[in-house]
Amino acid sequence: MNKSTVMEFILAGLTNKTELRIPLFFLFLLVYITTVISNTGIVTLTIANRHLHKPMYFFLSNLSLVDLIYSSSVTPRMLRDLLHENRTISFVGCALQMYFFGSFATIECLLLGVMAYDRYVAICSPLLYRINMSDILCLRMVVAAYFGGLVNALVHTVLVFQVNFCRSNIIDHFFCDLPPLYKLSCSDVSINVTILILLAGLVTMSGLILILISYANIVLAILKIQSSQGRHKTFNTCTSHLTAVSIFYGTVLFMYFRPSSSYAPQQDRVASVFYSILIPMLNPLIYSLRNSEVQVAVKSSLKYF
Repeated sequence: MNKSTVMEFILAGLTNKTELRIPLFFLFLLVYITTVISNTGIVTLTIANRHLHKPMYFFLSNLSLVDLIYSSSVTPRMLRDLLHENRTISFVGCALQMYFFGSFATIECLLLGVMAYDRYVAICSPLLYRINMSDILCLRMVVAAYFGGLVNALVHTVLVFQVNFCRSNIIDHFFCDLPPLYKLSCSDVSINVTILILLAGLVTMSGLILILISYANIVLAILKIQSSQGRHKTFNTCTSHLTAVSIFYGTVLFMYFRPSSSYAPQQDRVASVFYSILIPMLNPLIYSLRNSEVQVAVKSSLKYF
């Protein structure tokens, strides 16, 4: 069979119900504006405020940058499609959207693992924290997360656009993603899906394993603390990260690590809205609302206005 000559795709969009499009547009416009302001604010605060020049906030600022980029790879296009009947996207545009979204979503997985390790060192070796979490080590871990995400997404993007698209060019989703694209293929994609599971599993699960090992050691350290107040105070330093991890990994594992026979477009759109649009808005709020140092930095910055 000759290779597909598809030059463009049509995105089905978030909803087919015309009466919902305008309300959804304004709802997600508000969400996106909040995402941009809050994540940009976190990055700006950590750069401008010397009290936040610590490993934890270095990782947090990178997490905010990643959230901002991968949300921006999906949300503006979705907002545009809610107002237009013509929802075509070029072959190259689809590939680029998939690559940027896949890259930065994977980087987020790895960064959450790095942040768990940071909490482990802070709680289990507090006196050696600044030595063990040196600036160069923090930079290397962040660079490794970016490298892993960029390479992982490149492999998947190249593989998916090597298959034949002959069933249809309508993507039953509101952005270019792997499961709905593979549904359009008339090629045997079993090898592609196997590589997806193996490679995405290796990258994503490495972050999850680092999180589980780090928190297993954190729990053991907390149990050794004599006073209940001390245990509660120590555990509170991890709650923001645990909340972010639970929301992100729970949704990602639901989306990508399940049998292809269970793929349900409408159900997956809801899940995709959650991790591609809502989580990037929630992360900075989760960290800032429960972090006294961030709150102090915000109040200090507001004095200049």
